[in-house]
Amino acid sequence: MPKNLSKIDELSIAAIRSICIDGINKAKSGHPGMCLSAAPIIYTLYKDFLNSNPENSSWHDRDRFVMSCGHGSMLYYTMLHLCGFDVTIDDLKSFRQVGSRTPGHPEVGVTDGIDAGSGPLGQGIAQAVGMAMAETILNKMYGDDVYNHYTYCLTGDGCLEEGISQEAISFAGTNKLNKLILLYDKNDVTLDGPLAQSSNENVAERFLASNWNVIHVSDGNDYKSIRRAIKLARENACAPTIVIFDTVIGLGSKNQGTCKVHGSPLGKEDGDAAKLSYGYQYGEFEIPQEVYENFKNTFIKRGKQANELSNERLNEFAKKSPDKYKQFKTYLENDLDTVIDSLQFPVENFKDAASRDASGEILNFYHENIPVLVGGSADVAGSVKTALKNGKTWSVESRDGTNINWGIREFFMSAAANGMLLHGGLRSYVGSFFVFSDYCKPAIRMSALEELPQIYLFSHDSIAVGEDGPTHQPIEQLAMLRSIPNTYTFRPADYKEALGAYVCALKSKKTPSAIIISRQKLKLLENSSADNVAKGGYIVKKEDKNNNFTLIASGSEVQLAIDASNLLKEKGIDVRVVSIPCFELFEKQGEEYIESILGQKYENRLFIEMSSSFGLYKYAKNVMAIDKFGASGPANQVIELYGFTADKVCEKVLKLLNK
Repeated sequence: MPKNLSKIDELSIAAIRSICIDGINKAKSGHPGMCLSAAPIIYTLYKDFLNSNPENSSWHDRDRFVMSCGHGSMLYYTMLHLCGFDVTIDDLKSFRQVGSRTPGHPEVGVTDGIDAGSGPLGQGIAQAVGMAMAETILNKMYGDDVYNHYTYCLTGDGCLEEGISQEAISFAGTNKLNKLILLYDKNDVTLDGPLAQSSNENVAERFLASNWNVIHVSDGNDYKSIRRAIKLARENACAPTIVIFDTVIGLGSKNQGTCKVHGSPLGKEDGDAAKLSYGYQYGEFEIPQEVYENFKNTFIKRGKQANELSNERLNEFAKKSPDKYKQFKTYLENDLDTVIDSLQFPVENFKDAASRDASGEILNFYHENIPVLVGGSADVAGSVKTALKNGKTWSVESRDGTNINWGIREFFMSAAANGMLLHGGLRSYVGSFFVFSDYCKPAIRMSALEELPQIYLFSHDSIAVGEDGPTHQPIEQLAMLRSIPNTYTFRPADYKEALGAYVCALKSKKTPSAIIISRQKLKLLENSSADNVAKGGYIVKKEDKNNNFTLIASGSEVQLAIDASNLLKEKGIDVRVVSIPCFELFEKQGEEYIESILGQKYENRLFIEMSSSFGLYKYAKNVMAIDKFGASGPANQVIELYGFTADKVCEKVLKLLNK
């Protein structure tokens, strides 16, 4: 095949499509539809625009790319292979197999060159918004010499139907994230059938209404039109851009344009016919050398040169601004151990306080000492105490702001904060009422899966919310968070434990942390410990002589357990009180430590928690919990109604001991 420009583009796109067909056929699983429809879009992006270096795939100033429609992962892996990343042809052949580096959906840290995990539709768009936000903050902090790049995101019809997409679109448009470019593969088909059966909106007008720049390409298979559109998108300095590409799902298949090609392999016969329709006459997984040379002379060459120039600028920056350069290097990765260990929170601040108030003071202390700490709440900063007193509000006018007004968008807020961490260079936190962690759940799960040390601050932690009633009183949320793998859920009992939770969360490198904080005031416990939070659980009140019984609790109920133990002591029963602020860290200490802390045999333990009993029985045979919804009324009356008083605890223990 001649090596003129048009032919090499046609050959490269045909090769990409054909390898996608082969990989999905071999796996007998996958989604060929959008791989075939979007291939020209991604080809053009990588060949002509995206700046990244396969020899240094974590280069800090590379362009970011998020495939929000992660079911098209075979297309992503094929591009990474052709562009010289550490993705071999054998990796493509092992698509979707156990232990392979090419899983069913993109997973950050598993495949070289993947900037974000994706698959749950819509979250990729939000993560891309977070990446673009991070670029603006870091650009303002360090200047063009250190951070100056674009964020691209490929999306499909399904992503734009998910509600989180509109949260992200609205926020990005309001904040004029002009270096964010959304590439929309509009093939008008979803898994169950034509898009029209579930949506007939005017997408262009939707984005215009949200203050986006809109470009439409009527032939998403035309390389030159795609190239012009992306070039125009990059030139817009006032708004994020969506480029809408009209495409045909499963192009070349006998079932093209239908849902039959969305999520099922084409098979050999139809796959071979599709390849012939592209003019591709090579064997399975066979890629002509000209295609490799094409990417070597474009993407790879451009990326290496851009990385080299970036390094030169960074060296000059280090000479001109040594303090800023040191800061840049310190916070480039998520390792804050040295920083946190060098900071001493003033112990004179410890006092009786609602743990949300303690959290607010601790957060502001760390913000004063960690310049890259950014975040905010879903419009409840005053209630969750997440506002940074000396932090500007991040906005179009103040890109150096560290207070982020996310608006009432819990899901987007959490997913976008994930994007900020994926970008690198910042540490982020988000906040809301605990009951609304339900809205955040899919993004919390992605934090854990992507191994991001995200910090979630959730206040109003129990039925002690009181008058707002059952809609605002969390019951099952603690069990929900504790069930998520690779997640720390902290529920501090007082000011000291709140500090311990922050230390653990900020030192975490690959695990998100949810810190559950109270609206009601908590007493400063005599024997509580910030340091012991790292162990997950510890004895907060030791028995005097003989341990007759063990009371276990978290949060505000630790004080309740102590009060009950004092009543029991008057009746001659020696009780140990254990605080377990973090189940996950407690479990990491091992069985010997756990048993030494819990003391008495399983039957002589009572776990007290104003939440669902689910998961508490692993520590105690007896549980005082709430397995129904709350009630509206003054907090003290609601608490008494549900039996969380020292007298009731005492009665229960006496009954269990047959006293």
